[in-house]
Amino acid sequence: MELFRIKRDIPFMKHALIFNAISFLTFALAVFFLVTRPLNFSIEFTGGTVLEVEYAQAANTEKVRHTVEAMGFTEVPVQNFGTSRDVLIRLPVRPDIKQTELVGHVFTELCKAESGVISQREVISDKGEAISKQVCTAGTAEPVKLSRSEVVGPSVGAELAQDAAKALAFTVVGIMVYLAFRFEWKFALAGVIANLHDVVIILGFFAFFQWEFSLSVLAAVLAVLGYSVNESVVIFDRVREAFRKYRKLNTHEVIDHAITSTISRTIITHGCTQLMVLSMLLFGGQTLHYFAVALTIGILFGIYSSVFVAAAIAMWLGVKREDLVKATSGNKEDPDDPNAGAVV
Repeated sequence: MELFRIKRDIPFMKHALIFNAISFLTFALAVFFLVTRPLNFSIEFTGGTVLEVEYAQAANTEKVRHTVEAMGFTEVPVQNFGTSRDVLIRLPVRPDIKQTELVGHVFTELCKAESGVISQREVISDKGEAISKQVCTAGTAEPVKLSRSEVVGPSVGAELAQDAAKALAFTVVGIMVYLAFRFEWKFALAGVIANLHDVVIILGFFAFFQWEFSLSVLAAVLAVLGYSVNESVVIFDRVREAFRKYRKLNTHEVIDHAITSTISRTIITHGCTQLMVLSMLLFGGQTLHYFAVALTIGILFGIYSSVFVAAAIAMWLGVKREDLVKATSGNKEDPDDPNAGAVV
């Protein structure tokens, strides 16, 4: 399927040095931000406590933040999720308070801020068990409810961080092995460099703006790795096809033809994907917000790296027709035949 067809090849590789200079500067800035402004890891990695509370009226997040910070916490992330009455509070680990007791202390202070009183009430859980639950009451009203609490220990957070690094490393190695078998080692190296370029730039954005880096963002980064390599495979496959079909074209002309012939497909594929991601960004709420942001950055830079970084690096590594086209023996071929040397 094509929206349009460009009849004349665009000389992308003529400007490859400029494009890669831009890529290098962007990459260097991302690394600089990662070094000077470390990632703002969520409590899944650092350990801590998450509280979800529901207010009877629209919640004042600034008031909630001041209430929690008055307990000795600093820069506590407090945000709405779902509706304006639901509030998510993330608390870091404090050595002077047990994490299992922290939930009760914080909820008590939130209740006092609403002129309420804490009491214990027996409730039936979803599993049919009778449990004791803290309830905040002010007269006959219940101004704030504790919807959910979750505690992540520092050791669990460290284990998740190690597992995340392993997942990223295994993904990169897997991509490199796949490209080496599917095409040639020069393409494998070019593809991995381009994919790491995308990952580092995403991390650079999160470091610069100090957006929270959670497990959902890690999932987006891994998704971008697979998504970006798919675009590289399409271009590399078209390069191999062009090497077989157009024997009079040199390497950079073959790459120009491969990129030009896939532009329509690139616009359709990435445009449809970005529409879906945009819907998550606008309507997915706070839970999917940074997941969608990471995907958006990855899609935009994934297109750029597949077209201008991976292809250019493969060209500079000296990829040639003999690397991709099997030589035929015993046949005299017409050098003017554009299909000579094609393997069917």
